[in-house]
Amino acid sequence: MIEVDVRRQHQAFPTQHPVLQPLLAHPVPAVMGILNVTPDSFSDGGKFLDPDLALAQARRMIAEGADILDIGAESTRPYGSAMPVSADDEMERLRPILAQVVALGIPVSIDTMKAKVAAWALDQGAVIANDVWGLQRDPEMASVVAAHGAPVIVMHNRDSADPAVDIMADLAVFFSRSLDIAAKAGIPASHIVLDPGIGFGKTPEQSMTALARLDDLRQFGCPILVGASRKRFIASVTPSEPQQRLGGSLAAHLIAANSGARIIRAHDVAETVQALRVNAAIEDKR
Repeated sequence: MIEVDVRRQHQAFPTQHPVLQPLLAHPVPAVMGILNVTPDSFSDGGKFLDPDLALAQARRMIAEGADILDIGAESTRPYGSAMPVSADDEMERLRPILAQVVALGIPVSIDTMKAKVAAWALDQGAVIANDVWGLQRDPEMASVVAAHGAPVIVMHNRDSADPAVDIMADLAVFFSRSLDIAAKAGIPASHIVLDPGIGFGKTPEQSMTALARLDDLRQFGCPILVGASRKRFIASVTPSEPQQRLGGSLAAHLIAANSGARIIRAHDVAETVQALRVNAAIEDKR
């Protein structure tokens, strides 16, 4: 097997949370496999509502090379009419599967914007909170994360897309606010991962700009996660349905990796792992 020089693949960070440290030490970005136990997610809604199917998918993604599993029970799809779900309903969807996924032995993140769900899931063995509103929607989220000593993925979001917005300036303001909220709650900077929220509250052009200028986000000194998997901006370049966007997803994720992203969130784990490893091996020859 070809060895890749870790030093040339990613930015060095200060000592990280013990959950994040081994993930960030990988010679290529860690891959986060997506597990949606929802009826209405934009790409795979309804496929894994059955606990047995969800567990089988979790095992499959681990076998394919996933380093983290991200489990969510409420659709946060950026386009379309996702139905709001109560915290109790979210937990009811998660209850039959979460402990079994945790028992598979790799880090599990809970994809939720609700502090009540995050607290319950972290108590059940999830080790990372993934908040698509970056600690800015539920006022209790930051205190829950701090109390559990968990890492948190802080994602940029907007209520709606506005083509007039300077998206990079908006990202900077949003993340500055999120980091301030985190600091006031007692969440160390070493526990934070930033996610530019590709496709969330952004036009396709703004999503592509965020990817093209991902390097700008290094100013915050936090690891970066990118989840461009099957997003609609791909269809703005090559018209396609979500399940037909693997090529565009891989292209976006390789650009993100070469711009410093340290975690890639993806539906298609095997293909993403292969693409990232080959990309890293080639980049190492420069």
